[in-house]
Amino acid sequence: MKVDFNRWQVHWGGHQLAEWDAAHTAALGALQQDWSYGSAMLSLGVPVLRARINQDGETVAQAQFIVRRFGRFASVALCSRGPIWRKSLSSIEQAQVYQALKRTLPLSGLRVMLVTPEQPVGEPNGLPAIRRVVSGMSTVLLDLSPSMEQLRANLEHRWRHQLASSESSALRVERVGTQLNQFQWLLEAEIAQRQDRGLDGLPPAFVQRYTLTRTPTASTILTLRADAGRERVAAMMFLIHGTSATYHIGWTSEAGRDAYAHNLILWKAIEELKARGIQQLDLGGVNTIRSAGVARFKLRTGGKLVTLAGSYLL
Repeated sequence: MKVDFNRWQVHWGGHQLAEWDAAHTAALGALQQDWSYGSAMLSLGVPVLRARINQDGETVAQAQFIVRRFGRFASVALCSRGPIWRKSLSSIEQAQVYQALKRTLPLSGLRVMLVTPEQPVGEPNGLPAIRRVVSGMSTVLLDLSPSMEQLRANLEHRWRHQLASSESSALRVERVGTQLNQFQWLLEAEIAQRQDRGLDGLPPAFVQRYTLTRTPTASTILTLRADAGRERVAAMMFLIHGTSATYHIGWTSEAGRDAYAHNLILWKAIEELKARGIQQLDLGGVNTIRSAGVARFKLRTGGKLVTLAGSYLL
């Protein structure tokens, strides 16, 4: 494909936070494309690149990349769940944008660009199918714009019955503070869970760095805990970005599981996120093989199952 690079100008610096946020919010962008996500990764020593793509002087897209280096001469730049398109482009135009990004990528040595677009599988995205190296993840997106009454009606009947059971129990849901010492125990529980199940994820230190990217810190994070008497039995943490939120981690004890504490916590979280003006909740990855119970829990909320197109090597 011949690309007119004079038509597509890529700017790797000089970004304005307010402008970036506005586009991210308007698109209900994913966590990985939020400015705060990149800032938190930078504070952890992870290289981050941000690009604006202009067409005839108008910004049509923005993309945030996390960079992984292999020695001194090779690096991979990952644009996860992006770019964010500010303007509707044809698949041919999108393909030209990807080529312009790859051509101008400000990395030395062997450079590889990996893109996982925020587009459902089967939707034209300008990326060549022969370059797909990983199949797309699935997630559940819950639209929070309906009323609480409608959201409750949308719950699958078993989920709704479990919620009613937890509401009539002795469980009490409390908001956890945004200081590290107030949620450190939950991060430690998450580390133990990952070790038991052989899972990985963002480093635990990411959460604290993320909370420090905005003021007040309460605008970046929501953590709720369920108590039975003096015993904490479950908790869930959500990261907030623009008018969207993403489920990050959760933990429950056997007592919490028996009392359907996560149903109650998630319902209370939906209520509070709506009150904050959040329009969409990303409930995170769905894996019906390794975590069938968790997948059912998410799917029964009435959210929309979305399978993304996958990861493409450029």
